[in-house]
Amino acid sequence: MVKVTVWNENIHEQTDAEVRDVYPEGIHGTIANFLKENGLEAKTATLEQPEHGLTDNVLNETDVLIWWGHTGHDKVDDRIVEKVKDRVLKGMGLIVLHSGHFSKIFKSLMGTTCDLKWREAGENERLWVVNPSHPIAEGIGEYIELDHEEMYGEHFDIPEPDELVFLSWFRGGEVFRSGCVFNRGLGKVFYFRPGHETFPTYHQDDIQRVIVNAVNYVKPLNQNQPIRGNVQPLERFDK
Repeated sequence: MVKVTVWNENIHEQTDAEVRDVYPEGIHGTIANFLKENGLEAKTATLEQPEHGLTDNVLNETDVLIWWGHTGHDKVDDRIVEKVKDRVLKGMGLIVLHSGHFSKIFKSLMGTTCDLKWREAGENERLWVVNPSHPIAEGIGEYIELDHEEMYGEHFDIPEPDELVFLSWFRGGEVFRSGCVFNRGLGKVFYFRPGHETFPTYHQDDIQRVIVNAVNYVKPLNQNQPIRGNVQPLERFDK
C-alpha cells in the first residue's frame, strides 16, 4: 500500500472562521480522508509539530508527500527543507498544491522564483486536460469546472515541465499551467494549482480523483539506487 503524508501549515484553519467552516478537519485532514477512502495509507503533519511533523522516521516511511502552504512559507526550517529535498532526489514523490508554489521546497527543486500573477475574486476556473492519455488524467473528462477559485495567471516562473497535464482558463481571461510534472533525481514532482483555502475545492470529486491519480503516478519505483563514484570496470582490459 502506498504511504502518503499530507503536510499542511495549518494556520488559516486556526485563525480564520471561514476556512474552518470549509475545512473543519483542516485541509490536511480532508485530503487524508479521501486518500484513505481510495485505498491509500495516509497520515498528516503540520507546521507547529516538532520538526514540522517531518521527522526522519516519518520521511523514511513516506512514499509520497503532499504539501499545502500559504502564509507560513518562511516559518519552515531550512534543515527540514533539505531533508525533504534529499528524499525526493532519492525517489520519494512530491505533490505541491496551490500556493505551495512559493514553498521553500518547491522553489529549491525548481531553481526559479516560481512567481506568478494572482487575483482573489472567486471567479470560475476551467481546467482543461491537455494530455488525456496521461495517468494523472485518468477518469477525468475534457475539463474540470470550478465555480469559484483564486486566479493564477502566466507567466509562471518555473522550468519547462517534463509533462503538462492541465491548463487552466479563468473568467477574467488568464490562462495558467496548472498540472505540471517534473523529474528531479529519482523522484517525481507534481504541481497542481487548485485549492484556495476559502473554497471547497478539495471536496470536489474530480479534484480528489486527480490527487489520487497523482499519488499513484509519482510514487517511488521499485528500483535500486544508482551506483555512483569510482568503480571497477565490468570487462577486463589492458591499461
